[in-house]
This record gives sequence, C-alpha cells and structure tokens, in this order.
Amino acid sequence: MSQRRTTGDAGRATIRDVAERAGVSVASVSRVLSGNYPVSEELRRRVMKVVRDLDYVTNAHARSLAGGATPTVAILINNITGAAFAHVAKGVEGAATLRGWLSIVGTTGDDPERELALVNLMRQQGVDAVVLLGGAYDYDEYQLRMARFARSLDAAGSHLVLVGRPPLEGDVPATTIDYDNESGAYAMASHLLSAGHRRILTLPGPAELTTAQGRLKGARRAFEAYGVPFDEGLVRHGPYDDEHGYAAVQAALHETPDFTAVLAGTDIVAAGAMQALRGAGLRVPDDVSITGYDDIPLASQLTPQLTTVHVPYEEMGRVALRAVADRRQGPGGGARRKSGDAEHLVLGTHVVVRDSVRPPKRRR
Repeated sequence: MSQRRTTGDAGRATIRDVAERAGVSVASVSRVLSGNYPVSEELRRRVMKVVRDLDYVTNAHARSLAGGATPTVAILINNITGAAFAHVAKGVEGAATLRGWLSIVGTTGDDPERELALVNLMRQQGVDAVVLLGGAYDYDEYQLRMARFARSLDAAGSHLVLVGRPPLEGDVPATTIDYDNESGAYAMASHLLSAGHRRILTLPGPAELTTAQGRLKGARRAFEAYGVPFDEGLVRHGPYDDEHGYAAVQAALHETPDFTAVLAGTDIVAAGAMQALRGAGLRVPDDVSITGYDDIPLASQLTPQLTTVHVPYEEMGRVALRAVADRRQGPGGGARRKSGDAEHLVLGTHVVVRDSVRPPKRRR
C-alpha cells in the first residue's frame, strides 16, 4: 500500500489521504466518521487508527463555506460566573453580532485536560477562532501547550486568541489581547502610598497565577519608587473570591493588626475584605482604606464606593473579535507588537478614585 500523502491545504490531511492509507474507499471513511451507517468493527478500528496517525480533522469549516454558513468564534472561559471575564465574553459576543458572526461559549473549569478537549472540539467543528480567557499557571508548560493549540488551529484554518494571558514567545500563529496589569497595580499602590499609607495588606491573588504575579510585582515596584520597605509579611495569597478577602483580613487583624490599607487583587476580594473589617468594628475608609482591581459594576455599588483599577474588559473582547475579522480580510492597521506570526496588543488601565481611601490614622 502506498504511503504517499497528498494534502489539499498545506500540511493538512484530506479524507483521500485517510482512505489511501487505510486501503479503503473515501465513502467507507465517510461512513465511519459520520457514524450514521453500520460498519464493521475491524473497518472502524482501521480507519480511526489512520485518522489519529495523520491527525486528520473533518473540515467542517470548508463544508460550511460551501453553504454560506455564518463565521463562528468560540469563547472558552474558566468560570462563566466570573464577573471580569464575563465582560470580555460580552465584548466578543457584541462585536461578533455586529459583524454577523456566531459566538459560542464553553467553560474549562480551570482544567487543562478539559481545555484541550474543548480546543480540539472547536477545531473539529471548524470555528474561525478560539478565544481563551484568563490568567495562566505554570508559565513554561503554558507556553508549550498554547503553541501546540495555536499551530493545530492554524493548520485547520482557525486562529487562537489569548485574552488576559501572557503573550506567546517565538514564531507562533496566535494573537494576544492584554492589558497593562503590572502598571495598574503600580498606580494603585502609588495612590495609597501618596495618601500616606505605609503598612499595606496586599492580596494579589493565587501565587502561581501570572495575573497575580504581575499585580504583586507592580505593588513592589511602587514601594521601591517611594523608598518605602515592602513587608512580605503583609502579603496574603489566595483565590480571587470574597471568601479569601474576608479570611485574609481576619487573619491579618490577629497577626499584623497595624496595617492601615488593603490593596486587594480584585473588586470581589475587596468586597470580602470590607465585610471582615466591618465585622471587626472598623470603618472604611476612616480606620482602614481599601482598594480593588477590575472596576466591575460591583465597585460602584459598594458602600463606600470602591477606589479601583479600571480594566477595559469589554473593549478587550471587541478588539479580540476585530483582530480575527481583520485577519480574515487581510493585513490591517493598528499599533501592534509582532513576533513572527504572533501579535500582542496591550490596552491601558487607570485608577478610578472613589470614596474608599483616606490618609491613615493610628488605630487603638
């Protein structure tokens, strides 16, 4: 049997390649893959082994183009109830609707295996782009995994877009839409320092998450710029939820009660911290100042309204969709940092000053 492989698109196996390698007709391969016709177990095993060997993907996208189907973007998010990245998804979906695209949403549950399964499923379905939202763990492994995703999608005629994640290194066919995470934390820590705070309880997020690492780095840099020693004993790592904010403040009130401000990694964490301070009989901001990060709607609904870092989440989603659409239409303009086929677009952040920060006073 001939081992010659002929591909329709560069590097991508066709159904004829599968049929030739398996020694069966194209019709037999089609029956096995569709699952709508009875075939022998031996035939099914033989065909599926070749499918795996050739990394064959049913070109649903090509079939859909023949019928004029709607372009599709898949949004994969860790937790659909997370306020910040739900706004990114809203931005992607809104921009997709304006362009006549279809958007679909899947949740990964922060599970790399589920993320892989969903990316492969989207590749098989022939979506035009896969948008992955959220920070990343284990930087080296992340780079390898995302590079594989990007090249696999590119070979199938799709494109990987990373939002709020580290950009990929080297010549990788992917687009990263990011925001100035570290500088946002630097600006907020500077705001507290300029108000006179020196003992600042810092809740940057999970220690292994790149987002939290950037926020902690920005805070440290602000202390250095102000010539103020940064006390690592006032750093409490934990998830981006209100329970962590509450528990971290409760613990700090027993262990290091002289802090005069809380630099929270998200608005949700800040809300939990605020609740713990109130439970201890402390007033915000009279006794303890508090700041957040994200500027989700909750920030302006708290009492007092929360001083926080504004992240343009919806705009990031809109930019992500535009980047994919522009790529389909050919080269476009815009300020972009490129590394080979990799694009990295960075949006700015800024401090929103509200009512939760005042100069410190000594507490009893």
